[in-house]
Amino acid sequence: MRAMISFKDKVVWITGASSGIGEALAVAFANEGAKLILSARRIEELNRVKSSLKIADENVFILPLDLANTTNIDDLTQRVITKFGKIDVLVNNGGVSQRALVKDTPIEVDRKIMEVNFFGTIALTKSVLPFMLKQKGGNIIVISSISGKFGFYLRSAYSASKHALHGFFESLRMEIYNDNVKVLVVCPGRIRTNISVNALNSDGTKHNKMDESTDQGISAEECAMEIIRATKNNKEEIFIGRKELRAVWLKRFFPKLFSKMIRKQKQE
Repeated sequence: MRAMISFKDKVVWITGASSGIGEALAVAFANEGAKLILSARRIEELNRVKSSLKIADENVFILPLDLANTTNIDDLTQRVITKFGKIDVLVNNGGVSQRALVKDTPIEVDRKIMEVNFFGTIALTKSVLPFMLKQKGGNIIVISSISGKFGFYLRSAYSASKHALHGFFESLRMEIYNDNVKVLVVCPGRIRTNISVNALNSDGTKHNKMDESTDQGISAEECAMEIIRATKNNKEEIFIGRKELRAVWLKRFFPKLFSKMIRKQKQE
């Protein structure tokens, strides 16, 4: 049987590490013995996450990053290489959701969501990729969503950005297959995080409201463990959640029934 990946002393860069799935992944990878780069916009929250980890200070590197502005991304990547000498795992987790109708949303807000969720993610990936190719190995983990498989109320740009990630990273996976760099696309359903609280309204302001369905989702910690397990087993795509995942199957095999049922879902 093929031996599973060990993360002992691996260098793992996590975006969106200040809360939610990113924070839970930081804890999980630290417990696996990895060295971490924690990135997000809020440095005080990154320091809070760092202080909670059972890991030596020198094995955690706080590196603030705004995915909406990646003009300095190569400089940030070089800082990581200078610090640790390599990057074994890149976790593209940072992103922003949406709670707004298409008719009410100006194109500037759509562009912002695409900039963060798609262009920011691929900019970082393209910056890190040459180092993984040079070292002949690595893992790229992309946090998409089941909204990357179908559209839903109030999430037009968010869903579009996640659909785009699938197209990009499925293509990348083919291109680097023989270079021993693996790509895992993760499609969470309802995970109990602040994703709806931090989502953008039509005017670009924070939604500041917890969706009832999100609050009833599985924990970020459970989600993180599923991601760790899938990476160790070289999975290419996984779905994490409960009964909401049935919608993906329904959309594929019974599209007309899916359309009828999804329109009856609560708009939140």
